[in-house]
Amino acid sequence: MRFPEPVRNADDHASPVWARSKKRRSGGGGGGFVGFIVTLLALFGVLTAVLGIKERSLAEGGALMDGWITAGIEQGRTLIGQAPEAAEVAADKAGAAAEKTGDALEAGAATTAEKLKAE
Repeated sequence: MRFPEPVRNADDHASPVWARSKKRRSGGGGGGFVGFIVTLLALFGVLTAVLGIKERSLAEGGALMDGWITAGIEQGRTLIGQAPEAAEVAADKAGAAAEKTGDALEAGAATTAEKLKAE
């Protein structure tokens, strides 16, 4: 039995529809992000359900999770508040190291210049 023309491949080979190679289109990159968000929401829902069963109330389980979230936000704010101080200390250390390097280069250049003059 021969198949009609619309069933043929683009290469003009006669083959049934189910025998064609499957070509996938790229999703444009948005599918991975959406999948990540859906996965996070699903995990959040499962955690809520488990805590609801453990605490015997969804409200109490949600309150427990709310406490965790609040503690995390406060910790983040504390770390952000410490960030400028840590950056200033790091900049001071880098400045001191650069000064020592400059001094060493200057001493090396002076020594080299004296040796060249002596020759």
